[in-house]
Amino acid sequence: MKAYRIFEEEGKVASRFVDMKPEELDSGDVTIKVAYSSVNFKDALAATGAGKIIRRFPCNGGIDLSGTVEQSNDARFKPGDEVIATSYDIGVSRDGGYAELCKVPADWVVPMPAGLDLYSAMVLGTAGFTAGLAVERMEHDGLKPENGPVIVTGATGGVGSVAVDILAASGYHVVALTGKEAQTDYLKKLGAKEVMLRSSLDLAKIRPLGKETWAGAVDNLGGDVLSWIASTMKVGGALASIGLAASHEFKTTVMPFILRGVSLVGIDSVNAMMDVRNHVWQRLATDLKPQHLDAMASMVEFADLPGVFDNILKANTKGRTVVRIGG
Repeated sequence: MKAYRIFEEEGKVASRFVDMKPEELDSGDVTIKVAYSSVNFKDALAATGAGKIIRRFPCNGGIDLSGTVEQSNDARFKPGDEVIATSYDIGVSRDGGYAELCKVPADWVVPMPAGLDLYSAMVLGTAGFTAGLAVERMEHDGLKPENGPVIVTGATGGVGSVAVDILAASGYHVVALTGKEAQTDYLKKLGAKEVMLRSSLDLAKIRPLGKETWAGAVDNLGGDVLSWIASTMKVGGALASIGLAASHEFKTTVMPFILRGVSLVGIDSVNAMMDVRNHVWQRLATDLKPQHLDAMASMVEFADLPGVFDNILKANTKGRTVVRIGG
């Protein structure tokens, strides 16, 4: 079987295609014949060594996969079942989806919900699940379309693209914040009512409480942008913190939270409980299913995978990149 494996050699990270025997894979209750995987920012960091992501060497990369059960020691799954597996330790400290076969614990496997297929599940992948989980959490905290506009930062990225789409399709007035003016038409095609450029923000003067503007927010950036959003949330607003593409720091005061009742929800897609995971995937296949999956997706063949990482790290891509492993 063919796999894209990540090694540590002389203190440096190196990744390459290798031939493996199935018995060389990590053990697992369910053996999956991988159809598709995807390329997330985390995958690019892991494969290039740009980030300290891999916790065990060597390891097959790929934190996402969809495929067909080939063998199962768990009664919940049988050969031929279409399934999804993302997050947990996949592609980090256990062999991941960049291989023709993958073995994972049965408790990490999600049955393919009706309404999705092997390809569309990987257009979504971890990014789509994260966006769906953010919407689920914000709605739980009272977010409704009539409450006012919702801002999505890092809007051309994987999480951002899915969030713009599913929020717009659910009736929200979505404002997409981006640093890529050339992608304005793309974001409006996904459903954004307005596109705001990051260069238009004055982040040098962030007041503890600014003008009430946002009923909801999905933030992929962190740093000063997150601080600005917190200060401009409406009373009772819901703010989902998802990423730190700009910075891991967050400088603010307690005022938005105690004077405006703003909810700050942290979105952890890696460790989400399986009942939550199944529920969100069901919603992504039904009422939260994106309307423009084709517009936000590009696909590469497995052999072309290494050429994608640099573009991901340099933010030269948009939406989601799917990798056809077996198809």
